[in-house]
Amino acid sequence: MPRNTENFLRESSGCHHLRSCTSRAKLIFAVSLVKQHLREVSRARRLSDMVPRFLAAILESLTRRLLELAGNEAQRRGTERRITPELLDLAVYSNMELSDVFQFITISQVAPAHH
Repeated sequence: MPRNTENFLRESSGCHHLRSCTSRAKLIFAVSLVKQHLREVSRARRLSDMVPRFLAAILESLTRRLLELAGNEAQRRGTERRITPELLDLAVYSNMELSDVFQFITISQVAPAHH
């Protein structure tokens, strides 16, 4: 028996409306993908429906801030038309909060030029 779209959205998202949880939360990051990854790696038997929404919002916020800082650095340099891994490194390590969050993460193989 084929599933129709309405039943599929209701069953897969955990939300009981025709709109997705992502659109209802006004996010870009897919809440359903975050939920799927949490289910794969989590040992918790149950997760609140709010956990994937909050995590997607946090990831989206971090990504937005990181890209904003790297884009500002690219504009400041004037020669860069793209955000490169080196610019991401520079953006992370020039911002104290992001530096703490990403202290054990390697974004590129090139060491950032600290100013």
